[in-house]
Amino acid sequence: MTAQQIRQQFLDFFQSKQHKIVPSAPMVLKNDPTLMFTNAGMNQFKDFFLGDKIPTAKRIADTQKCLRVSGKHNDLEEVGHDTYHHTMFEMLGNWSFGDYFKKEAIEWAWELLTEVYKLPKERLYVTVFEGDTKENLAFDQEAFDIWANLVDKAHILKGNKKDNFWEMGATGPCGPCSEIHIDLRPQIEIDKIPGAERVNNDDPQVIEIWNNVFMQFNRKSDGSLEQLPDKHVDTGMGFERLVRVIQGKASNYDTDIFMPLISEIEKISGIKYEQGITGFSKTDIAMRVISDHIRAVSFAIADGQMPSNAKAGYVIRRILRRAIRYGYTFLGQKEPFIYKLVAILANQMKDVFPELKAQEGFVANVIKEEEASFLRTLENGIKLLEIEIQKNDATKIISGKTVFELYDTFGFPVDLTSLIARENNLSIDEDGFLKEMEIQKARSRNAAASETGDWITINEIDKVEFVGYDVFSCESKITKYRKITTKTNVQFQIVLDKTPFYAESGGQVGDTGKLVFKNTPIEIEVINTKKENELIIHFTNDDVEEIMASLSNQSNVLASINTENRILTTNNHTATHILQSALRQVLGSHIQQKGSLVNSELLRFDFSHFTKMADVEIAKVEEITNQKIRENIALDEKRNIPIKQALELGATALFGEKYGDFVRVITFDPAYSIELCGGTHVSATGQIGLLKIISESSVAAGVRRIEAVTADGAEKIIAQKLKTIQEISEKLKNPKDLLKAIDGLLEEKSSLEKKIEKFEAEQVAHIVLQLVSKTESKNGIHFLAQKLEVSSAEAVKNIAFGLKNKIENLVCVLVAVTDEKPHIAVMISDNLVKEKALNASNIVRELAKEIQGGGGGQPFFATAGGKDVSGLEKVLAKAKEIVYI
Repeated sequence: MTAQQIRQQFLDFFQSKQHKIVPSAPMVLKNDPTLMFTNAGMNQFKDFFLGDKIPTAKRIADTQKCLRVSGKHNDLEEVGHDTYHHTMFEMLGNWSFGDYFKKEAIEWAWELLTEVYKLPKERLYVTVFEGDTKENLAFDQEAFDIWANLVDKAHILKGNKKDNFWEMGATGPCGPCSEIHIDLRPQIEIDKIPGAERVNNDDPQVIEIWNNVFMQFNRKSDGSLEQLPDKHVDTGMGFERLVRVIQGKASNYDTDIFMPLISEIEKISGIKYEQGITGFSKTDIAMRVISDHIRAVSFAIADGQMPSNAKAGYVIRRILRRAIRYGYTFLGQKEPFIYKLVAILANQMKDVFPELKAQEGFVANVIKEEEASFLRTLENGIKLLEIEIQKNDATKIISGKTVFELYDTFGFPVDLTSLIARENNLSIDEDGFLKEMEIQKARSRNAAASETGDWITINEIDKVEFVGYDVFSCESKITKYRKITTKTNVQFQIVLDKTPFYAESGGQVGDTGKLVFKNTPIEIEVINTKKENELIIHFTNDDVEEIMASLSNQSNVLASINTENRILTTNNHTATHILQSALRQVLGSHIQQKGSLVNSELLRFDFSHFTKMADVEIAKVEEITNQKIRENIALDEKRNIPIKQALELGATALFGEKYGDFVRVITFDPAYSIELCGGTHVSATGQIGLLKIISESSVAAGVRRIEAVTADGAEKIIAQKLKTIQEISEKLKNPKDLLKAIDGLLEEKSSLEKKIEKFEAEQVAHIVLQLVSKTESKNGIHFLAQKLEVSSAEAVKNIAFGLKNKIENLVCVLVAVTDEKPHIAVMISDNLVKEKALNASNIVRELAKEIQGGGGGQPFFATAGGKDVSGLEKVLAKAKEIVYI
């Protein structure tokens, strides 16, 4: 049975049990401050569990893309080294929201595994929660009794809180769980040690395949538990592990999920994948790591997360660099190659996750650029390491601080640093490196530390109503608030029953404004508005706790946004829609939005494109955009229409966005711009006034960025440019042809520069001829130490090379004062570097001590700078001592 068939059987089974089959949410999360990535199947349903949103169905099933590389759920270090851990994996799951509970969940799990997939019952073990006296939690007798009707009691095991009590996080819904494990060991091993003794003992052949979580409690911020009003079921089955079991493989990597990728790596590298025949070789581990990591990186990029140096982007870059390093070190791949795997992966997943196939070329190009960049970084890191090896030749140890610098600045893997050190008979200070790492982690933890209080509920509501599309203010009620304490400040978060405040989303910033309490002068300043899943949260620095106490929890307020900021922001948001359509007209249909920022001052639009835009292309995009603005096209807004109908209208959807069953469609001329969008928009394009592009740049491999201003901002930019042109014209005595006058100045400047260069070259040649006669000879070395009267470090360098070309067996030390600072240059003939082991870099570092400075370079030529000009005479004296010792 193929992986595709196994996945489909799961979905078909639960569809037959009246479950609604829903698509996977994006792997990259937005609007959830607690997570960067989807790390469990239940993430997209958090609002249902928390009661912030009404479930679209009581029963749901799906297969969800998940990523576990950081935080509590972090499997990165095990990936490739064992047979069953992964970064990106699929989680098959079924959910009940206040519908069925333990009996149905357990019985259906058993039915699917033993009757549909035909797994041997005698090799299956199940666990139930044993209880916890500290938490006053009882043994899960209900789950035990249900299992006892299906399984031999010897195969029902009690599990502790660590293994059998599942929690979403530090707070939130939680409850006991019941795991299903399978024993895949040979019978001869089973006869020696029963499977019951190997469950949850890190045996790679006795693995968990399914977890059934029974959400019964809510964990409060003080650590206490309270019963949930509705009980839910949340189950998750690792797809890759299930396929391994059904296909009878010893490793997840040996299934048809990974083998097409590994086979391609074999072809590229010319190295055979042994499948553990001779043990876990380094090349096997490398192939498994690469086949795993390409999946994580590809789907993250397809879902909108580009590799970068910050937050989620850095996680993706780190995963990719880990794969590149394995290919570089163990498979001998010095050129980009991982990107070639994208086509195979896209074809594998096209039916279940079509977003990768739709962006195959873009994803491959991004990965290729990242590979090329890091391979250059590896080379640069190796050069730096070579210098450190020379410096530490006596101690034979490379310091932990240096190892950390290579890791942190160059992205240089520690094990690669260690390998190169061993090749040069050195070792690394691993303890020192770990200490530096811990310092960095501590800084991050301290910076991010915050304490979130429980919600204080004033009024119970089913959902928050957003009215900001139609009004700028409305009467509202505060429904709940909570306190957020960090090391630097205290903030409060407020939820209203209805609000005109737009919550930051889709690139548009959140509204600011105020909440004025009815019949009082008291008001709360709203400094930002954000979404937490589907909850609209208003941020304030005002002490809401004190205000509510003084008003005896009066909750009626007039909620008003900052109208001026909203209007300017709205102009810029609509302008991004007009701009994107213009880009597609000028550059091609491959243009896809890859990010945006829309506020009251400017708009920033990131889009997929692999070359710098030409000036004529930028001008054309600006021309089309302003033409559409002048046409004053009326907004056609459709709210809450079925997503299928919206897509049939031709609406543009963004990859990586999670859309509901009903969406909002924004149209400015059906033949020009139709997009799915939740942002605020002008009633007609004429309101924007004018758009002016102020920059076009690269932000990542395959992604360009345009920044633009509209309305008053655009007028100010144009006025400033006209003023600058006028001032230049006046300085040039108002010539008739301003461009011709500037070209004349540039030509004159170029001519003068050439004359100066010629004069300096003649001066250098003259100085070289004078210095030739000043060399001293001893022990087969022609030595020269001289102070020069020149104005630049470049002149010193040219003189040094001129002397090298005229004098054999040369050791030359030249000093000068350039830009009022001391400068040293050391030049050594190539044959002396080899024959007498002289090193200009080492010599210049020693000499630089006399001028309170430092430097370096190559064995034959090196330079140094410093602070103390008076030390130059000591440099010349010391140079002779060093050379003649």
